[in-house]
Amino acid sequence: MLSKTYKIANPQGFHIRPTKLFVEKATVLPCEVHLISKGRRVNGKSSLGMLTLGLKTHDEVTLEVDGEREAEALDELGEVLTRIYE
Repeated sequence: MLSKTYKIANPQGFHIRPTKLFVEKATVLPCEVHLISKGRRVNGKSSLGMLTLGLKTHDEVTLEVDGEREAEALDELGEVLTRIYE
């Protein structure tokens, strides 16, 4: 298992559009994906679960990946978490 903590950079927080992109990437990866923030751990392949975290600008979120291609998953999904969306 690999994990890394990221800060949400998007001024609008992690809203529906970035959540959709994250889940689309996560679901094609053959590893387990979880996000941890504010004392909660959710499935990173679930849009609803991710939205319940209510991630806002500058919130910290830990990304956990476990299984095949976990290093690739950490890089790709971490980039989605830190990207700024318009």
